[in-house]
Amino acid sequence: MQKLYSSSLWVACFFMGIYGWSAAPSLPPSHVKAHVSCHDCHGEEAPTKAAESETSCVVCHGDLPAMAAYTKGLPVNPHAPPKGEHHAPLACTECHHQHKPPVVKCLECHPTFKLKAK
Repeated sequence: MQKLYSSSLWVACFFMGIYGWSAAPSLPPSHVKAHVSCHDCHGEEAPTKAAESETSCVVCHGDLPAMAAYTKGLPVNPHAPPKGEHHAPLACTECHHQHKPPVVKCLECHPTFKLKAK
């Protein structure tokens, strides 16, 4: 019964987000297709806190080395920044926002990079 409740709540949240109601934000299409629920990222069905990216994202997407391997074919690999003082690894949510459009933090200093966040 818990799964049915979780799915029903998630569907309600998704549609409210799409139609602009303020009760719940929408999710990216990839998370919709994967049936990701609020609980999957926030640890609760009616979130009162932000998701912890370092624990929730890696469950499905893997850790930073796994993502670096996955994106190694890009012209510039955003998950494998050069070693150095100002290229420290970022939290997933620095670029990948789930309830608003993603950004590419690299472009703040490197505007010529051909990168697009997903």
